[in-house]
Amino acid sequence: MPIRVMLVDDQVLLRTGFKMVLAAQPDMEVVAEAGDGAEALDVLRSTAVDVVLMDVRMPRLDGVEATSRICRDGQGGPGEPKVLILTTFDLDEYAFSGLRAGAAGFLLKDVPPDELLGAIRAVHSGDAVVAPSTTRRLLDRFMTLLPAPDENAHPELDQLTDREREVLLLIAQGQSNGEIAASLFVSEATVKTHVGRILAKLGLRDRVQAVVLAYETGLVRAGGR
Repeated sequence: MPIRVMLVDDQVLLRTGFKMVLAAQPDMEVVAEAGDGAEALDVLRSTAVDVVLMDVRMPRLDGVEATSRICRDGQGGPGEPKVLILTTFDLDEYAFSGLRAGAAGFLLKDVPPDELLGAIRAVHSGDAVVAPSTTRRLLDRFMTLLPAPDENAHPELDQLTDREREVLLLIAQGQSNGEIAASLFVSEATVKTHVGRILAKLGLRDRVQAVVLAYETGLVRAGGR
């Protein structure tokens, strides 16, 4: 069954471009479009969607609030879709807000077609999609907008073993499972097990939220380790 994609952007030309790229893929289908977040929520109530490509700046209801309602409030309808935030470098603060709202990741609007397709497939399979280098640059830049890190405010971190905290730190530093495996001299399967336990213990959806939590608690400092 093809991956059902919804395009949410107030720029018709951009939606058309993305639609052309996706339509050429045998495993993808654009099943819905919307010009703003409010329209997207309306459409999602009656349309089954797997992945939403969500712009941030739109009239009536922006992408961050729409993402929050889909991911946190269950307003995405049956089979809650995964959300990928669309952003530009000068709007990174919106992307960060989107990640905190529950998005599975973010993409730049000028993303190459192959990266766009890979991101959609990865999110559909359950992975988070954020380029590690871009993630760190984003968080380093906008973490100053948050209150001072307070690890004591997150006692759930005490549930992690020393190895799990080590893995969380490496995740937050932007390392992939393969890179973490190489760093710790363990198998990639072992890393995946650690990641799964970390997410379960901390009540997180995916790696993106793990990165955000690591910064919020001060486990990783903006601009460094």
